[in-house]
Amino acid sequence: MTAPAARKEPSLYNFAPGRVLARKYEVLSRVGASSSGELYMLSEQATGIERTAKFFSPELDPKNRCANTSAVKMHKLRHCDILVHYRTQETISVDGRDVTFLVSDFFQGETLTAFLARAPQGRLGAFEGLHLLHAMALGVEQIHRLGEAHGELAMEHIMVRRKGLRFQVKLLDLNPEFAAKRDSIRDDVYDLIHILHQALGGGKTYASLPAPVKALCCGMRRASIHERFRNAGELRLYLETMTWS
Repeated sequence: MTAPAARKEPSLYNFAPGRVLARKYEVLSRVGASSSGELYMLSEQATGIERTAKFFSPELDPKNRCANTSAVKMHKLRHCDILVHYRTQETISVDGRDVTFLVSDFFQGETLTAFLARAPQGRLGAFEGLHLLHAMALGVEQIHRLGEAHGELAMEHIMVRRKGLRFQVKLLDLNPEFAAKRDSIRDDVYDLIHILHQALGGGKTYASLPAPVKALCCGMRRASIHERFRNAGELRLYLETMTWS
C-alpha cells in the first residue's frame, strides 16, 4: 500500500495511526477533509482488509442527515466504477459525542496530491495530464448519466494508479448536497478541468501549454466552461476528438 500524503489543514479528530475505532477498525492514515467531514484509511482488525472511512462532524450534521444522504447516494451510484463502494455505517463516541462514519472499499494507489509531489517538477506533461483527465471524465460520466452530480472534486480526494499509458482513478468522497441540477453537473466539469490545470502546473505554466490544451481550459473561466460542456460525457467526447495543428 502507498500511504496518502498527510494533509496540513486542522484535523477534526486527530485519530493517530494504530488507534482502534468501534473495536474493529485500526487507523492507518488521514487522507484529508471535505466540507462535511474527514477522510481516513482504516484496516479491519479481524481480517486485515483495508477500508476508506468518512467521519462526519456532529456540529455540522447533528441529525445525521448528511451522513444518511451520503450513504443512500453512494448506494445509488454503486455501479459507477470511479467511486469506492459503500459498505456500512458505524457510530463511535469521541469526547462524549456520537460521531457517525461511513465505511467503504479501499483502492490501492495514492492521492493525486501525493502522485504529483513525486512527478518531475511536481507536475504532469500535457499529454499525460490529458490521459488523466480522460480517465476522470470517463468515470464521472457514469454519475452524470444517472442524473447526479459528484460535487467537491478535489485532488486530495482522488486516488490514482498508473497502468501503462492509462490512469486508474477512484474518488474517495462525494458531496450529498449536490443534487441533479444543471449547474451542479457543469460544476463537476469545471472541477475536472481545474484539476487538469493544477496537475499541469497551474498559472505558472499555463502560457507554455500547447494551444489545444489552453483552448480546453478556456482560461479557467467558469462561465465559458459551463457553456462549452454540459456534462462529463461531452468533455470525454471532446478529448477523444481533439485536433492538434
